Amino acid sequence: MARTPKITNQQILEAARELFLQQGFGASTIEIAQRAGISEASIFKRFSTKEELFYMSMGIPEKPLWMQELESLSGKGDLKENLIQVCLQILEFHREIMPRLMMLRSRGKPLPEKGNRLASKSIRDVKVLTAFLEREIEQGRLRLGDPNTVALILLGSLMNYVFLEQINPEEGITTDAPIFVQGLVEILWQGIAPTQD
Repeated sequence: MARTPKITNQQILEAARELFLQQGFGASTIEIAQRAGISEASIFKRFSTKEELFYMSMGIPEKPLWMQELESLSGKGDLKENLIQVCLQILEFHREIMPRLMMLRSRGKPLPEKGNRLASKSIRDVKVLTAFLEREIEQGRLRLGDPNTVALILLGSLMNYVFLEQINPEEGITTDAPIFVQGLVEILWQGIAPTQD
C-alpha cells in the first residue's frame, strides 16, 4: 500500500499565513489544519502554540529573490534596465512582506526575537543595494556620488508605494507599478547616469 505524502512544515505555514492574513490572529487552528489537509493535533506536534505558528508563518525570507538577481547583474547588461527589473522585484517582495509585518504589529506586542532580525534585514537590504551601486560606480557605469543615498531613495520609494497600496486598496494608486518604477528610475538616472567623456 502506497504511503500518503507527508505534509511539510512549509505547507502548514503557507496555509496558516493565508488564513492569518485574511482573518488576523483570530483564525482558528482547526481552519488552518483543514486548509493544510491535516488534523489540528498535527499542527501542535510541530508548533508548540498558536502564537509560534503565527510568528513563523509571518516570517520574512532570509534572502529575497531580488538580492539573488542583483548578484548576477553586477557589471552586466544595460544598468538602467537592470535597475528597473530589480526595482520591480523589490516592489513585489514588499507586496509580499508588508502585510505580514502589519499583521505582526497588530498583535500589539514587540516583535519576537526574530523581529530583531527584521530590523537588521532592512538595514541589510540597504547595504546590499548600496554595495551593488558602489561596484557599478567603480566600473564607471554610474556617476561618482553617494550610492547609499540612491539605495535609500529607491528602497524608500518602493516601500512607500506598497504601503499606499496596502492602506487604500479600494481606491488604488493612479500609477501602475511598472510605470511608477520606470518613472522612478528615469528620474534618478538623470542624476546618476555616467558622464560622457
